Amino acid sequence: MVVNRKRVVVLDYGSGNLRSAERALVRAGADVTVTSDLDAAMDAEGLVVPGVGAFEACMAGLRSVYGDRVIGRRLAGGRPVLGICVGMQILFARGVEHGVETEGCGEWPGTVERLDAPVLPHMGWNTVKAPEDSVLFSGLDAGTRFYFVHSYGVREWELRTGDGFREPLVTWAEHGVPFVAAVENGPLMATQFHPEKSGDAGAVLLRNWLGTL
Repeated sequence: MVVNRKRVVVLDYGSGNLRSAERALVRAGADVTVTSDLDAAMDAEGLVVPGVGAFEACMAGLRSVYGDRVIGRRLAGGRPVLGICVGMQILFARGVEHGVETEGCGEWPGTVERLDAPVLPHMGWNTVKAPEDSVLFSGLDAGTRFYFVHSYGVREWELRTGDGFREPLVTWAEHGVPFVAAVENGPLMATQFHPEKSGDAGAVLLRNWLGTL
């Protein structure tokens, strides 16, 4: 039997757990290339944008390889993009760290800001509250735990749609305060946690995403 492995590019812009994301996607059934090549990133069936560290540094790295343009062009054509951790955060309008405000990709309105929690970073396993009709979390129990490593997040979902447009599906988690843990918005999806470090649950989520390509 011939298995159709989806062609996925993990965008290399100098930030992120590139190899762990690559390995997890391969295990989930993808044909994966790690590259900063714009043509490859545009042509792939799916684009994964990872990210670790500071919002400002990630945006600088992303712009240095024109990754923000690639994301915008793919989404304009309805081509899937998955952001992970800071790769999710940079999809929002702005990030504020240590008093410095940095412009993000602006695919969603909203601000990435420091979590108001007694212990930071938020590091370890936590549950999430996903909408019932979620595609990413299909087949996963409500008590399923995912692996987080972050001190900043989106604490308020600001996008409001109307005129018959479908509302994005927003998944929440809590560490001191509620924050956005995942978003499903047509071809644009993202997780604040690391599916590539979340064991069997993360593998299910990645397979679910590959199923949308």
